[in-house]
Amino acid sequence: MKKLILNFLLVFLISSAGFAQGTTKAKKKDKPVNFPWDSELLIDNQTTLSPPTKTLELIIQHRFGLVNQKGIHDLFGIYAPGANIRLGLNYTLVKNLTIGYGLTKKNMYNDFQAKWVILHQTRSNRIPVAVAVFGDFAIDGRANSVFGKTYKFANRFSYFSQIIVSRKFAEWLSLEVTGSFTHYNMVDSAANHDNIGVGINGQIKFSPQSSIIFQYDIPLKIQGISEQTGFTDANSAKPNFAFGYQVETSGHSFQIYITTADGILPQDIYMHNHNDWTKGDFMLGFTITRLWNF
Repeated sequence: MKKLILNFLLVFLISSAGFAQGTTKAKKKDKPVNFPWDSELLIDNQTTLSPPTKTLELIIQHRFGLVNQKGIHDLFGIYAPGANIRLGLNYTLVKNLTIGYGLTKKNMYNDFQAKWVILHQTRSNRIPVAVAVFGDFAIDGRANSVFGKTYKFANRFSYFSQIIVSRKFAEWLSLEVTGSFTHYNMVDSAANHDNIGVGINGQIKFSPQSSIIFQYDIPLKIQGISEQTGFTDANSAKPNFAFGYQVETSGHSFQIYITTADGILPQDIYMHNHNDWTKGDFMLGFTITRLWNF
C-alpha cells in the first residue's frame, strides 16, 4: 500500500510540475525587443523609443554654417554667422507618452511637442514593427513687422504631425519609415501652406555604444494640395539628407553629423529647406541628450 501511495504521489507531482510549466509558458509575456534605438532622437527625427516614465531629457541641437560657402575662411561653416541652435526639455509623463518644449534660434520658434508609442516590436515577432505618432506645434517669435500689415497672432503658428513605423532587423540594424503632414498658417505668396512628406532613417551599430546614423526626408510635390500652378526650385523645399556618428551611454547620447537643412524643427525642414545636398550644400551639426530618472 505504501508503495502504491508513493507511486501515486510521484505521478501526481510530476503531472503537477508539467502542468505548472505549461501554464507558465502560456502566461509568459511577449516582451518588446531590447533597445531598438539608442536614442529617441535620430539627428532631426524622432524614433519609436520612449524613455521610462518620469524621465526628464535635456536636448541640445546645433547647426553650423554651410561648409561650401566660404570654405577655410570660416573654417567650413563652424564660424559662420548663420548657425542655428535648439534647446529643449522632454518629459515622459506616463508610459509611452512623452511631452516637450523647445526654443530654436531660427525664427525664434517656441515649440510644444508630444510623442505616443502605440505599438512595440516584440521578441517573438508577434508584433513585427513598432509604431509611434508625433506632433509639434510651433509659434514664430519674430517681430510683428515680419508678418505684414495684416498681422494676426495666429499667423505665427505652424503644425507638424507624423506617423513613424520602425523595425529592428538585427542587433546591428534598425530602420524606420515616416509619413508626415506640415501646415503653416502664413507663408510667402509663392509657397504652399501644406506639405506631405516621407522619410527613411537608420541606425547601424558597429559596437555596443557606437553607431552610424542617417536620415533622408523627402517633401513630396503633390499638385492636388498645391496653391501654385506648378512647382519650381524657388517655391518647393529640397530633400534633407544627413548622416553621422552616434555614441551612447546609460544617460547620454552624442551625435555628430553633416546635414543639408539649416532648420531643426521638422516643419521648418519639410517646408523651408532650400539647400541641395547634390550640390554639396552641407553643414556640420551635433545633438546632445541627457536623461534623468525620478
